[in-house]
Amino acid sequence: MLMTDADEPPTFGEGGLVFIVPEELAGSRADAGLSALSGSPRAQVRRWIEMGRVRAGGEQVRRPSRKLLLGDRIEANPPQAVPLELVAEPIPLDVIFEDGDLIVVNKPAGLVCHPAPGHWRGTLVNALLHHCQDLAGVGGAIRPGIVHRLDRGTSGVMVAAKNDSSHAGLSEQFQDHSIQRVYHGLARACPKADQGRIDRAIGRHVRDRKRMSVRTRSGRRAVTCWKVLERFDPPGASWLELKPETGRTHQLRVHLSSIGLPLLGDSVYGRAHRDRSRRLPKIDRPALHAAVLGFAHPRTGERMIFESGWPSDLEEAAGALREASR
Repeated sequence: MLMTDADEPPTFGEGGLVFIVPEELAGSRADAGLSALSGSPRAQVRRWIEMGRVRAGGEQVRRPSRKLLLGDRIEANPPQAVPLELVAEPIPLDVIFEDGDLIVVNKPAGLVCHPAPGHWRGTLVNALLHHCQDLAGVGGAIRPGIVHRLDRGTSGVMVAAKNDSSHAGLSEQFQDHSIQRVYHGLARACPKADQGRIDRAIGRHVRDRKRMSVRTRSGRRAVTCWKVLERFDPPGASWLELKPETGRTHQLRVHLSSIGLPLLGDSVYGRAHRDRSRRLPKIDRPALHAAVLGFAHPRTGERMIFESGWPSDLEEAAGALREASR
């Protein structure tokens, strides 16, 4: 099994890819052109660009949308593949349901879903490999069993497949958005309305490529419905029910921040350092919890719905807000 060494500094020259832009690709985007020349997926080429591993005309390509000129010399230095052996680790799992086809777990905040640069061990995949034993290779060698993911800081209910048939069936439901998903979150603001719908495309931030944003040059449609479950005013916070109709990276956190309802504890999209000045409860991760997950069993077709109660840190934060609002 191979993974890429994303931390390796880019070097150009020996071992890299070099192309000259032909007439038919002149004027095309850098990611599209290099994808056509190298035969690599466009998404992979975008990652090379984000990592600073692509040059055109002797200059680093900083944006995938950069236009290529006829005769441009394109150099790419993809990260080298390094061996990776997924290790089964005896990490405790809170199993909600399990049969021969799938397993539903309650993921704690802080647990990474699958191995990635900086997190090769101690992930949900490592735990599943130990618990299920015969999971290796299901749905892919690097992310066996995984059909969806929650951010590291998000807690709540997740499903993983235990065979290829179940993986295909569950993945199809996520792709056609027939999955029932309900999240709960604590926002550090009170909206005027009781409910709403956010329909704003999400893509990479124009300056910070590690962040997502609704202000982007190449966003994909994203829709989130929200409803107030409880208001805490003062100090000015609310408990929200969130139903994403699409599944973009960081969608709920980005959408809520875009309408002035950032999540409590979100240091990336919510300016969590301001929470202390308003005497809001301190929480060390985005106050977001996957509360409900519903889907059709991939083998039997039976409709299944699973729920996950709030973890202690969110319960304590909500309790502190109720006390402050009295």
